[in-house]
Amino acid sequence: MSSVSSASSDSLPSDPPGGRRAVAVWGIGVSVYFVAVIYRTSLGVAGLDAADRFHVNASALSTFSILQLLVYAGMQIPVGLLVDRLGTKKVLALGVVLFTAGQLGFAFSASYGTALASRALLGCGDAMTFISVLRLGTRWFPARRGPLVAQLAGLVGMAGNLVSTLVLARLLHGLGWTATFAGSALAGVVVLVLLLLFLKDHPEDHEPEPLPHQGAAYVRRQIAAAWREPGTRLGLWVHFTTQFPAMVFLLLWGLPFLVQAQGLSRATAGELLTLVVLSNMAVGLVYGQIVSRHHAARLPLALGTVAATAGMWAATLAYPGARAPMWLLVVLCTVLGACGPASMIGFDFARPANPPERQGTASGITNMGGFIASMTTLFAIGVLLDATGDDYTVAFSTVFVLQALGVGQILRLGKRAVRRERERLVTGRVEAERVFGKQSLSSEPR
Repeated sequence: MSSVSSASSDSLPSDPPGGRRAVAVWGIGVSVYFVAVIYRTSLGVAGLDAADRFHVNASALSTFSILQLLVYAGMQIPVGLLVDRLGTKKVLALGVVLFTAGQLGFAFSASYGTALASRALLGCGDAMTFISVLRLGTRWFPARRGPLVAQLAGLVGMAGNLVSTLVLARLLHGLGWTATFAGSALAGVVVLVLLLLFLKDHPEDHEPEPLPHQGAAYVRRQIAAAWREPGTRLGLWVHFTTQFPAMVFLLLWGLPFLVQAQGLSRATAGELLTLVVLSNMAVGLVYGQIVSRHHAARLPLALGTVAATAGMWAATLAYPGARAPMWLLVVLCTVLGACGPASMIGFDFARPANPPERQGTASGITNMGGFIASMTTLFAIGVLLDATGDDYTVAFSTVFVLQALGVGQILRLGKRAVRRERERLVTGRVEAERVFGKQSLSSEPR
């Protein structure tokens, strides 16, 4: 047997080591994302209250989430470039300031216009969190841990969603609008202090090469180079197709659908929203382990999740009775919980397709997918509800249209992206063997 350690067979010398310090630093980053998700999803449990407070109909109510997601999606490429350029800490700090100001402004908004502006500010800050956390993971953990670390980040985000459905919903009806939203803004102050005091962009001995400032030409090259990679585009379409059904349900329309269309109480509807979040957290752990060990399972997992989601929505909307039975709604919400973990698979296509200095940009492009789909669906559902007199069956049928579009693009790009990834892997292995020698890359006997 060779005397080389097992670590050398799993990673190259440039790989970050991971370890307890990496977990601690990464934990600060994901705590920022945790708070951002609480703020992002807080409207999901306050949709009916917002309609009463601002005296708006379904279309106007959906504009809150649409504007928030429009800003979020539009910021993804700029944020990716900023992360590649400035590093994680500066971008995360700016994001915390913005989304905390947005949440505080929303608490004191007395008019529809000021509330919209507050949600837009919140969306801008929120946009800076997840890509930064992904970048932090790649800087502190070995590449082979990438899929699991990304899924764990998504799981922490869903824990933030759980806080919205369990805690904010009760506080809202106990303390009222202003006290609930203003009080929640204190969490942003706490994570900002932790970030400024303890977060570092990378381990001390793994500092990346500084990028010379190259102006607009550099920006164009970064975006064009990331987009040329089939893995980046496949990642975007996987994210587009898998994320939005659960996002739309949790962000705004799940509670009205369950209360108004299915005749459930707010308490029961809140329990079903909680089930989506709990299912997401459980499935995320499973998907992360599977993808870390079996990369070939990425597309089957993504497409299988899309098929299961479409099947459950079809069964629920087409149920012959006036309302779907509780068991069917439970299964629907359980399946919706797989949408978030499946969307994370998109990053597992974009990550190996791009070098480290382009990870932020590629992640930004990928992350746009699900939020563009969510924004489109939120708008379509609001318009169709107003046009059809609150016919949720017609309104939620838009889910199938976007899923069909996304599946078509995934099938078109899938083989090309996987083939390119294999070619890159072979080239990298040959180069590593040339530089480091075959013995340092293998633990097999000679």
